[in-house]
Amino acid sequence: MISIIIPVLNEVDNITVLLQHLIKSASVKNVLEILVVDGGSNDGSVAAVNHFINFAANNDHTSLPKIEIINSPKGRAKQMNFGAKHAKGDVLYFLHADSFPPKYFDVFILNEVQKGNEAGCFRMEFDSNHWWLKLAGWFTQFSWRACRGGDQSQFITKNLFNDIGGYNENYIIYEDNMLINELYKRKNFVVINKKLTTSSRLYKKVGIWKLQYHFWAIYIKRWLGASAEELYNYYKKSVA
Repeated sequence: MISIIIPVLNEVDNITVLLQHLIKSASVKNVLEILVVDGGSNDGSVAAVNHFINFAANNDHTSLPKIEIINSPKGRAKQMNFGAKHAKGDVLYFLHADSFPPKYFDVFILNEVQKGNEAGCFRMEFDSNHWWLKLAGWFTQFSWRACRGGDQSQFITKNLFNDIGGYNENYIIYEDNMLINELYKRKNFVVINKKLTTSSRLYKKVGIWKLQYHFWAIYIKRWLGASAEELYNYYKKSVA
C-alpha cells in the first residue's frame, strides 16, 4: 500500500484542496495513509489540516485513508525523510502541496511497482496557458534526466528509499533532483504518461523568463560541481 507524504510550510491556501483531491482521486484499498509533514507553518495550515481530519471523523468517513499531521524540523528534505520514517506503507509517494496527481494515480503507481519499476514520477502540466510553460510541461513526458523535478512528484518503494539513504538533507533546494540523480544512476526510474497538474505561482511571482534562467543556472552549477550551500546561496539571492 501507498503512504503519501506531503511536506508543507505555510500552505493554507492549498493543503485542504489537495487533501480533497487525493481522496477523490484514489482508492482507500491502495492508500494506507496521508502524512502531512509541517515544518513550522504560521499561517493556519496546521489548523486547516486538523479541521479537515475532524470533519472527516465526525462525518464517519470510514472509507478514507488515515490522515495525520506530524511536526518536523524545517526543510523539505528533512520533512520528507521524517515522513518516510513514520510511514507504514510499502510504497512512498512524495507530493508537493501545490501539485495535483491524476485520477487513479494510486493504480498507476502500483501497476509500475508490480512491473518491477521501483521509482518514478508522472509527466506534468502547469496551471497556465503561457506557451513556454505548456512546452516545458510537454517535455516532461520524456525520460531525459534534465526534464525531471520535484513538482512531478516521486514514488519509490520504501526498501529502495532506505537503501539510497533518503533525501540528502544538506540540500535545502535541489533535494528532489539529488534523489532522482541517484535513481537514474541505478537505471531505476520510470515516467508515467499521465498528467499531474502543478502550480505556476512561483513563475508568476518571479517572472517566467527570469525564473527559468535561474533554474537552468542552478542545474548547470550543480552539474559543474557546485555545493549544496552554493546552490542555496544562489537561490536565496536570485529567487527567494
